[in-house]
Amino acid sequence: MSVPVSTANRNFNTIPFDPELTPGARNAIKVCLRVQPGEKVTVITDEATKEIAASMVRELEAVGAPYHAWVLEDLAPRPLGDLPREIVEDLETSQVSIFAVQAQANELHSRMQMTDVVNRRKIRHAHMVNVNRQIMLEGMRADFLKVDRISVKVVDMVRRAKQVRAKTPAGTDLVADLNPNYHWVKTSGIISPDKWGNLPGGEVFTTPGEVNGTFVIDGVVGDWLCAKFGSLRESPLTIQVKGNRVVEAHSANHDLESDFWSYTHTDENSDRVGEFAIGTNIELKDVIGQILQDEKYPGVHIAFGNPYGAHTGAEWYSSTHIDVVGRKFDIWVDDEQIMRDGKFLLEP
Repeated sequence: MSVPVSTANRNFNTIPFDPELTPGARNAIKVCLRVQPGEKVTVITDEATKEIAASMVRELEAVGAPYHAWVLEDLAPRPLGDLPREIVEDLETSQVSIFAVQAQANELHSRMQMTDVVNRRKIRHAHMVNVNRQIMLEGMRADFLKVDRISVKVVDMVRRAKQVRAKTPAGTDLVADLNPNYHWVKTSGIISPDKWGNLPGGEVFTTPGEVNGTFVIDGVVGDWLCAKFGSLRESPLTIQVKGNRVVEAHSANHDLESDFWSYTHTDENSDRVGEFAIGTNIELKDVIGQILQDEKYPGVHIAFGNPYGAHTGAEWYSSTHIDVVGRKFDIWVDDEQIMRDGKFLLEP
């Protein structure tokens, strides 16, 4: 099966890549996305990530799946204001898509344009923002069937629950009251047409009814702040959440404090907890300072802003979305403890 190739398409099968990327790439194509011969795939990458994209293109060719591979800088200046028309049109005819790029400030709108098409067309979509070599050699080599088994157990419990509580030695003490009208979503790395997923996978999430308490972010913060600040182990950000809104944020790193506060006050719902999640990738050993992988680290993470209402059922909206991650959680679902010191008390 042949697909016409635009002049903006790169010839990715000639781009050299480190063979150490191959196991993670093969996991993405064959296990997570389950790409079949003849299925058309849209691959979206950038100059900084094209070696990783090339490793996945090699696996697509091995499967026998036709593809278009796009480099964002070939189509538009960055940061992107809007998703390029060529990519939108290509997505409209694809069954599978891969988005492997490095985030830049103020590009969330273009990513939302992409996921709008993905949701409407029910494309099996791998979202790999800020994927790097370390993630390909660690998180992307996980046994995602094992991660899926623990994810199923966790999501079955929380779907019946009224409340989740989370504490850490660093000082987190957070209570999430759950809204039975909102859906829990499992994104364990096994991607289906019903819900696109981040890779590496391993989380269950919902939009909470209401969150209150203290969250000490000694892991990482998301979006473009992640690349700027990395791991927060040495200079945590402590936030207070009241009535589902962030009301205070303090850190010895005043740039982090200022940037986070500005980000979470972009629009009327940027400071609102839109996501409450439990990381389930039990093969990860620690936070590494990369949100794509770190939000899957076992524990609780929350996000302020967009609640992904198409999947959770939440009816409000925000133009922003920023995750925050901590370490070494104890977690209770209603009165049953399911995690102690960052380790699940459930068998995978």
